Amino acid sequence: MSAAELLGFLLLTGAAAYLQTLTGFAFGLITMGGVGLTGLLSLPDAAMIVSVLSLVNAAQMLAKGWRDVAWREFWLVMAASIPLLFVGYWLLEWLADTRADLLRLLLGFAIVVSSLQLARKPEPLAWKSGDPSFLFFGGIAGLMGGMFSTAGPPLVYHFYRQPMPMVKVRETLVTVFALNAVFRIGLVAASGSLPSGSTWSGLLAIPAVMGATYAARRWPPPLSPKTMRRMVFGLLFLSGVSLAAPALAPVVRGYL
Repeated sequence: MSAAELLGFLLLTGAAAYLQTLTGFAFGLITMGGVGLTGLLSLPDAAMIVSVLSLVNAAQMLAKGWRDVAWREFWLVMAASIPLLFVGYWLLEWLADTRADLLRLLLGFAIVVSSLQLARKPEPLAWKSGDPSFLFFGGIAGLMGGMFSTAGPPLVYHFYRQPMPMVKVRETLVTVFALNAVFRIGLVAASGSLPSGSTWSGLLAIPAVMGATYAARRWPPPLSPKTMRRMVFGLLFLSGVSLAAPALAPVVRGYL
């Protein structure tokens, strides 16, 4: 990356980390959407960097919050998430080599659907959901995490409906994202698909992520949670549409 591209990536990841700390989600979606729009990195390389940065953000958040994790629900999610993460990663590698336009379209579609889902506050349930539901949503999250390092939306939707304290929901989600990132980084390393050359300069975003995480905890904006959700929704929706629209025509032509 050039100096200008690196600066843009630092600003993008800092903003994503700030919003992730305030809301418990959106880091991967915002970063991958921004990368897809600007072309700063290839999508597979960007997903790898996002995994590393997500792990940094999660570790910083969990330094004090790990005691609040809902461990039973966490392990149910991980039992389904890890196998599907492998499937998602395989799909990413296959599409990146053969159908780059389709890959961009899928990413844009995933961001748009996620933004629409996050736009409405999930209706709380009277009773905690059964174990199969955590396995189901964990599997969807694993598939999205394997492809784009964006495991958040399905889990955010499911967990925020549960009759659980918000601190427990937030810390459980962050722990899931952290362990998914560890497995995904290990998978990339084992497959020999690690980014090369100047791509690793993206890791200079680690201080930006750490600084934004600290700033969000120390100086949160004077905005209501509802306003924050609307802002994140608008940002994600526009980035998803902007990413998917240019890729739609080439994909359609390819099937005609």
